[in-house]
Amino acid sequence: MSLYPSLEDMKVDRAIQAQIQSQSVQVSSRAPPALMPAPAQAPAQASAPGLYPNLAELTNYMGLSLTDEELQLNMSLVPSGGNDVAIPNSISGGMIAPVTGNDIGLRRAEIKHGIREMILCKDEKGKVGLRLRAVDKGIFVQLVQANSPAALVGLRFGDQILQIDEKSCAGWSTDKAHKALKKAGQERINIIVRDRPFERTLTLQKDSAGHVGFIVKKGKIASLVKDSSATRNGLLTNHYLCEVNGQNVIGMKDGQIADVLAACGHSVTVTVIPCVIFDHIVKRMSSGVMKNSMDHSVPEV
Repeated sequence: MSLYPSLEDMKVDRAIQAQIQSQSVQVSSRAPPALMPAPAQAPAQASAPGLYPNLAELTNYMGLSLTDEELQLNMSLVPSGGNDVAIPNSISGGMIAPVTGNDIGLRRAEIKHGIREMILCKDEKGKVGLRLRAVDKGIFVQLVQANSPAALVGLRFGDQILQIDEKSCAGWSTDKAHKALKKAGQERINIIVRDRPFERTLTLQKDSAGHVGFIVKKGKIASLVKDSSATRNGLLTNHYLCEVNGQNVIGMKDGQIADVLAACGHSVTVTVIPCVIFDHIVKRMSSGVMKNSMDHSVPEV
């Protein structure tokens, strides 16, 4: 058998190709007008595809059967750069709104899901500015003192300490954790940390009066305003307010917390923790220590 086609085979191939091309031309000539190429005199510019589906596309969006009445009832159209963008009515009303990753408060309050390594040192008094507390066989940050080495590296109330100098803290008592810090070296203490596992963040939007919809009493979420951003975003009572836009407010007076909230922009990210967990972490720590020693600085991003 020859590795190359014969002249006869090549002639047959050319004949078949010519037949296929002629059939293609016939099919194209019978195509409906909507599928024919645009005429040469048509405008050169075409509208760019939208980032979001329009109402016509939404009626069959992702396999869902939605009637026009349902769409009109639940969605309002906001023009954006020539494209219709579907926005829920609750968002256009200002109660819930998307927040971009560039929001400074959201970035300051971010709780990462992974674990991270930190290098601590001691100050001239041999202190790191950290109080720890054993909870459920884990070691948690009870207090970060202002302007301390612990504050400078970014430790926060509620962070879980997993290791100190490569020694696992699981099952340690509070005293054992403090002794480990005391015995550690002056210039280098290696710790492994998980960000605030008992806490969660919510981003709220202020209404026209500058309110986000909750009342704080002695640092605790005492009540919620009906149909406010707080209720729509799932804020709960019986939680302590830990941070506002990443700034620790534990130990502040209610009036001071109100001032911090008032100074925020339209979007406010709050960090909260259930009261039962908070009370266990701060057990045996006086309110005066929280008020006078707790780090209330604004975190850097």
